[in-house]
Amino acid sequence: MDMMLARLLVYCAYFLESSRAYQNTKRFFYDLLENTNSRMKAHFDMFMICLVMFSVILLIYEVDTPPTNLEIVFERAIVLVFALEYVLRGWLYNDSHKIIIEYHEQTQYLKIPFRFGKAMRMVIGRKIDYMLSPLAIIDLLAILPSYRSLRILRIFLIFRLFKLLRYFNSIKLFTEVLSSKRFELFTLMIFLGFIVLIGSTAIYLFEKPTANTQVNNLFDAAYFTIVTVSTVGYGDITPHSTGGRLVAMMLILSGLGVFSFLTSILVSGFNDKMRSMQENRTYTELKRHAHFVIICGFGRVGEHIAKLLAKDRKHFVVIDIDEKNVLEAKRLGYLVIHADASKNNVLLNAGINNGATSVLCTTGNDVINVYITLSSRYLNPTIRIISRANQPDNVKKLYQAGANDIIQPFAIAAMVAAEYVGQPVAFEAIQGILRKEKQLLMEAVAVLHGSALIDKSIAALDFEQRKLILIGVISSHAAHHRHRKNRYDVNDQQFYFNPDPHFILQEGDLLVLMGRDVSIDHFRNQFKGSQRRP
Repeated sequence: MDMMLARLLVYCAYFLESSRAYQNTKRFFYDLLENTNSRMKAHFDMFMICLVMFSVILLIYEVDTPPTNLEIVFERAIVLVFALEYVLRGWLYNDSHKIIIEYHEQTQYLKIPFRFGKAMRMVIGRKIDYMLSPLAIIDLLAILPSYRSLRILRIFLIFRLFKLLRYFNSIKLFTEVLSSKRFELFTLMIFLGFIVLIGSTAIYLFEKPTANTQVNNLFDAAYFTIVTVSTVGYGDITPHSTGGRLVAMMLILSGLGVFSFLTSILVSGFNDKMRSMQENRTYTELKRHAHFVIICGFGRVGEHIAKLLAKDRKHFVVIDIDEKNVLEAKRLGYLVIHADASKNNVLLNAGINNGATSVLCTTGNDVINVYITLSSRYLNPTIRIISRANQPDNVKKLYQAGANDIIQPFAIAAMVAAEYVGQPVAFEAIQGILRKEKQLLMEAVAVLHGSALIDKSIAALDFEQRKLILIGVISSHAAHHRHRKNRYDVNDQQFYFNPDPHFILQEGDLLVLMGRDVSIDHFRNQFKGSQRRP
C-alpha cells in the first residue's frame, strides 16, 4: 500500500511539474498576491484594504446592535475571502511537488526506497514553516472573530487591522527597519527590563513602609516605574519618602536616555533603508513608462543630454555612483539611481530588458564606459548603445564591446574649431545655440524639385555674406561621391561636413545651416521651392 501511494505521489509531482495549466495558474495567483511588480497586486491590495476596513467597521457596529441576516452573510463572505487568501498564500509559499521530485531523485541516485511518509513529512514541514510565520499567524487570527458562538474570540478583531501590514509598503518598511535593528532593540529591552526591575524593587522598599503610601503591592511599584520611565507621569501614584523621590528622579533620567537611544536606533534604521526606498520609487515610476532612455553618468555631457530629453518630454533615468551628481540630478527633478551602472543587477533593475530603448554611456572615464557597454550588450543584445569616447584609442574597444555609435566630444570640438578658425561669426552662432538664445538657430533646408539652389556651388551662394554658416550637406546623390573629405555615413545617406567651395548642390540635398533666424528666413525666401524639411 505504501509503495502504491509513493508511486502515485511521484506521478502527481511530475505531472504538476510538466503541466502548463498548473504553472500558469500558479503564476497568475503569484502575480495577484506576491509579485510587487504586478499591477494586479496593486489592485488586489487596495481591494483587501477596503475589505478589512469594512469588516472592522461592521464588527464594531455589531457590538451594540444585533446583526441582520444581510450583515451576517456579508461578514461570512469577507471571512471566506480571508480564508481563501490564507490558503492561496500557503500554496504559493513553496512548490511541494518540487520537494517530492528532489527527494525522489535523491532516492534514485542513492538507490534507497522512496518512503511516502517521509515525503509527506517534508512537504507538511514546509507548510508549517509558513503557518508559523508572523504574517500567516495574523491572517489566521483575523479569521477567528467570525465565530459568533465564541464571543471571547472577538478580542482577535485587532488582527484584522494587523492584516494591513501586508498591503501598505510604508508599514512594511517600518517592520523591516525593526527587523534589521532587532539586536539593538533586544539589547535596549534587556536594559529597560533591568531598570524596571530595579526601580520597582526600590520604590516598593521605600514607599511600602510609609504611612500615606499609595504603593500597596509590587504591581503598583512596577506600574509607577513604567509610567515614570516612559516620561508619561500620570500622577495617580506619587512617592512620599525621600528615597522614593530620589528613585523617581533616577527613573526619569534613565527614561530620557532609553528613549533617546530608541530614537537613534530607529533613525539609523530608516537612514539605512532610505536609499533602497527611493530606488524602489524610481523603479516603480519607470514601470509606468513603455519607453525610456538610460543615461549612465551625470557629468557635463550627461546633464546636457538629460536637459534636452526633458525639454522634448522624453522619459529617462540617470544612473550615477557619484553622490554629488545624484544630488544635482534630484534637484533638477530627474529619476535617479545611486549605483554603479556597470553592475548587471543595477541595469536589470533599471529596466534594460523592460522598457529601455537606449543606453547612453556618458561618464568621463572610457574604461567605465567600456564596462557599461559590455554589461548592457550582454544583458540586452538588441538594445541601442551610444557611448562617449574621450580618447581616440578607445573607440575601437567600445565598438568591440558592443556600442552602436561612438561620440567623441573633444574630437568634434577640435574639428569644428579647425574648420571654422578665423570665422568669428561661426563661433558666435555655436555659442548662441549652446546658450539657447532664441534668435540663433540650426535649421535644415531641403533642395526640392524646381529650386533655384539646384546646380549652385557652395562658393556661389556666399554664406558668409548672408550671415550664415553651412555646417554640412546631407545627400545620397552619386555626383557627390568624389568628395571624400569630411564625409560620414548617416543611415543610407552621407553627411559632408563643411563641404568644399566647388561642391555642387543637387535635387534632394539637405543643407544644414546655422545662424540667426532672420538670416535663415531671408535665405529661404530668396530661393523659392526651398523649404524646411519636417
